[in-house]
Amino acid sequence: MIVGALLLISPTSVFAAQQSAVLAGGCFWCMESDLEKLPGVISVESGYSGGRVSKPTYNQVSSETTGHQEVVEVLFDPAKISYPKLLQSYWRNVDPLDGNGQFCDRGDSYRPVIFTDGDQQNTEALASQSAAAKELGVSESALKVEIKPLETFWPAEDYHQNFAELNSVKYKYYRWACGRDKRLDEVWGEKARTGDSWAN
Repeated sequence: MIVGALLLISPTSVFAAQQSAVLAGGCFWCMESDLEKLPGVISVESGYSGGRVSKPTYNQVSSETTGHQEVVEVLFDPAKISYPKLLQSYWRNVDPLDGNGQFCDRGDSYRPVIFTDGDQQNTEALASQSAAAKELGVSESALKVEIKPLETFWPAEDYHQNFAELNSVKYKYYRWACGRDKRLDEVWGEKARTGDSWAN
């Protein structure tokens, strides 16, 4: 009886230990590559969210007619990395002062957005926004990262998944040519691309 109970409880416990976050920060290849390295992150999947069309394709989203953003869905273990800690890394990997795209990628589909799932994520996202503004020495209104409720995450096509790993040369050239890291260094300084605690 005890063994049977353990077998029934175990899968549920494992499932309950995992949480997800959906984040838009420009090119999903870059967001996937940056966030999947974090301790406590289980997996990162590229996709689309925020729009009006079901099962959107890359061509539809990049045409800027569906209202979707390129996003990543981050599956993480909250015992190893909390949602607020994950958001610290998110902010340091985007240009929060640019609401018209990110880096060389322009348009609505590249806007930075935190899609929150429930009241707790929304509260923690708003707190991270305040902390980011304080660290940068700007008003919260100067930050162009939108915080909005998650509706549906749609996975992107297979060829977009694990792009940085499977297409290393092309990815590294794209990232350099897009000026992503140069701009992150300008905005965040030594804290660019880190999950360090917020500056007081």
